[in-house]
This record gives sequence, C-alpha cells and structure tokens, in this order.
Amino acid sequence: MNYSEDQRIVLTLDAGGTNFVFSAIQSNREIVEPVCLPSETMELGKSLDTIADGFRRMMDTLDEKPAAISFAFPGPADYPAGIIDNVGNLPAFAGGVPLGPWLKKQFGMPVFINNDGNLFVYGEAIAGLLPRVNRMLEESGCPKRYRILFGVTLGTGFGGGLVCDGQLIIGDNSNAAEIWLMRNKVRPGCLAEDGASIRAVCNSYAMNAGIKPGADPSPKEIEEIALGQAVGDKAAAIEAYRELGEVVGDAIANALTLVDGLVVIGGGLSKGHHLFMPSVLEELNGRISGYEGNSFDRLAQRAFNLEDETQRAEFLAGATKQIAMPGGDETLAYDPLKRIGIGTSVLGTSKAVGIGSYAFALHNMDKQSSA
Repeated sequence: MNYSEDQRIVLTLDAGGTNFVFSAIQSNREIVEPVCLPSETMELGKSLDTIADGFRRMMDTLDEKPAAISFAFPGPADYPAGIIDNVGNLPAFAGGVPLGPWLKKQFGMPVFINNDGNLFVYGEAIAGLLPRVNRMLEESGCPKRYRILFGVTLGTGFGGGLVCDGQLIIGDNSNAAEIWLMRNKVRPGCLAEDGASIRAVCNSYAMNAGIKPGADPSPKEIEEIALGQAVGDKAAAIEAYRELGEVVGDAIANALTLVDGLVVIGGGLSKGHHLFMPSVLEELNGRISGYEGNSFDRLAQRAFNLEDETQRAEFLAGATKQIAMPGGDETLAYDPLKRIGIGTSVLGTSKAVGIGSYAFALHNMDKQSSA
C-alpha cells in the first residue's frame, strides 16, 4: 500500500487532553501549516465548536475540497461507528458522543477516527520503520522480509498498535493492542502504564532521589541528569530509565509471544532510548522459569536493538548457511536465526500519526468503493 503519489487530500487532527492540532495531508506529506487550538475538555459544545473551527481553518487554506477527515482521538470509543466515550482526559465526551457522524453531517465528507497508538504504528508500517528495515535487508542481500509491525508509544500513557500485511488490526471491539493494561512486572498488582509513562520516570526518580513527588524534574531533565549534562541525582536518574525499560520490555515480550514481527517505539520518552533500551533488550533476550526451576528463553526469537550499529549489522546478516538435500549433492540456503528488531520512530510520532490517519482514510474509502 503506497499513497506517496495519491493526490487526494485528507484533513487530520491529533487530539489530546491539552491541545487539538489540525493539519492536511496529501501524498503522505503535510501541505499546510498546522493549527493548534485548546482542547476544551469539560464542555461538549465548546469542544465540538473547536473541532469544527479547526477543520474549517484547514479547508480555508486549500484550493480544493478534501476527500475525507481522519484523525486520532482518545478512547474508549467505538471507532468504526465514530462514537467517543472518553471519561479520562476529555470528560466532555463521557456517555457516548457520535463525533464521526456529527462531523460527516457538518462537512459532507467521510470521517474516520482511531486512537493515536494505532495510527502511529500504521504510519510507521507504511512509510517508517517497517519499509526501512525491509529496504536494509534487501540492500544487504538478505532474502528475509517483515510483514508485521507492533508498536508502542511512551508518553503521558502507554499506547499500542498492530499492523499485519498492510492491515491495521483494531479488534472486534476497537480494543486491540491495549498494552497499557498488561501487568506491571516491577509492581505485579499494578498496570503496565504506571511503569511505562512520563509519570513512571518522574515517580521513580523522586522515590530513589528521596525528594517529594511533584517536586521532581521533567523526564527530559532526568535524562540530562542521567547523562551527566545536568545537576541532580545521577544514580536515581539512571535507575528511573532502567526501570522504565524493564516494564516496557516485559510488556513487549508478552505481546511478542503472540505477535511475531518488528517493534517500533514512539512518544516523547522514546528520545531517551539510549538509556532504557538496554533493559528492554535484557527482558526480551532474558530467561523465564518453570515451576520445577527449569529455565527457558523468554522469547522464541532473538531480539536486536536496531538503534545500535553493531546489533543492527548482526540482525541484517542473520546466520545463513548451506544445508544438504538428502540423497544428493544439492544444497539449500537456510537461516536458522529467528529474529526480531526493535527500533524507535523513523518518521517522528506526530508525523507517523498523520500519515497513519491519511492512509487509514484512503484505504477504507478504496475498500468501500470496491465492495
């Protein structure tokens, strides 16, 4: 699926609890200057007015009518029906609001909604990490290709998404890849998101540095402290990112026992990958025990950090060897190294969400027109 030369225009929105960011995409490229408006989280009327105003501003900058509206909006939701039931960071939508049908009526065009985790991974599968890895494999002479991309976003929350053979897997209840609800390895009675988000890094630093929660620095400052670029408790900063990697790595390992493919990490915290990726890989390539004390590899595959030059080269090379055909002199190439690669966003999280929104709309429109 390649929409890099498609001339249709799609209006997009990245909706969060603080801001609504509007844009327009054509041929997988942003063609307008994005507009950022406050979210208006408490009053539905004001929030709807803001959303309509943002899309109208986008339309006013274009020379032709867009083909569709497609955007990321926090759930819970029935995304195929376009109904939002958010009771978290956008309580104005609690109880069920038919946002998609309402926008379709306002603007007279198809409307598609999904969550940012799904659309982030979709964008990376179409124009980011997935095609880049397959291109590197081709250039290295390796015949192996990947069709599946699983991804997570590390920010205010812990989101996930899954794409297989160009298809975004959203599930029968719009709830596929809800990785945030996995069990937290470090605190087994808690959910993974509490150990795999901005608040996790800040809380861990505060606890280990012996400071009052709420007085802790930002994740970016904690990253700088860990690298010796800012004043603070360096040991506590390093531990905060190590613990983040442990929780994230365990959650991804659980997902990969069901999903055998590449992994992409996005979100604001992904910029600190050099601090947490080692503990992610330690989890993925670690061991797990049985009741009788016997030990097993955590995964059937070996995981490689694609951000590390040495590991990336080993991943691309594989372990190809020649094996003999029984009863003759013929040999066949065989690569016994089952492997997965894990890397950070190629496009940047926001751009990936935009491209994912664009492709999601066009794919569904083409599917509907051919039915």
